[in-house]
Amino acid sequence: MKIGILSRNENLYSTRRLIEACEQRGHEYKIIDALRCYMNINSTQPSIHLKGEDLVGFDAVIPRIGASVTFYGCAVLRQFEMMGVYTLNDSVAISRSRDKLRSLQLLSRKNIGMPITGFASKPGDIKDLLGMVGGTPVVIKLLEGTQGIGVVLAETRKAAESVIEAFMGLKANIMVQEYIKEAGGADIRCFVIGDKVIAAMKRQALPGEFRSNLHRGGSASLVRITPEERKTAVAAAKAMGLHVAGVDLLRSERGPLVMEVNSSPGLEGIETATGKDVAGLIIDHIEKIVSSPRTRTRVKSK
Repeated sequence: MKIGILSRNENLYSTRRLIEACEQRGHEYKIIDALRCYMNINSTQPSIHLKGEDLVGFDAVIPRIGASVTFYGCAVLRQFEMMGVYTLNDSVAISRSRDKLRSLQLLSRKNIGMPITGFASKPGDIKDLLGMVGGTPVVIKLLEGTQGIGVVLAETRKAAESVIEAFMGLKANIMVQEYIKEAGGADIRCFVIGDKVIAAMKRQALPGEFRSNLHRGGSASLVRITPEERKTAVAAAKAMGLHVAGVDLLRSERGPLVMEVNSSPGLEGIETATGKDVAGLIIDHIEKIVSSPRTRTRVKSK
């Protein structure tokens, strides 16, 4: 197969591992910087060009699109879709998962457990909003934040009102969530491929910190998940329409709660913690899907 990897940096751990997995299985690959691509959009023969080269002949594309380039990256991915190329995660699913508010609304529609979440645009609604989510402490999140940036724990009503008013004053879009105290500053990252959780790790925040993101200094370790957690992670990925996803769960007194569904989950933490060849499993999944008669028929009809 010929596989395109949409990545801006081939030296990133996740990109390197995908390259290694392609090489081990004898597949041709090409690293494609989405921001360097330009497109010919027409009704007969849509195309994508990179430095004068016409990008053709790809069997599959793996999107590794950073949050800061979601709009353009998804436009390039969508163009590959228009050209009949199989995309590991399609553009609509990525856009859906990157919109934190929309993703939570979709989880709610599917009756998937999640923290109670409030959303408002006016300072006058703050008092009622805090009551809706069960009062303080609350977690306040910027909708555009990533890797734990723009996430604040407000332990008192006064602190929460001050933080929310400050964000609103800056015209920032925020959501307010109940704080799951029993999680103890830990969450579980479930790595979903297809309809299975192929690996899971527990991420623990540093002492005095409630954000467990590895980018914030959190630690990762192997964890055994329950059947309910496994079922919830798969359902959350399906609700977004993602074939590969990192689903972050909190263990609560009322069962697993989905905190976030990541469409471009990093491989370093999960491979290090679990010892599994996650990159290889991703390529194996692509081989299985691309070789199926159903996929070939779908591609031809595009």
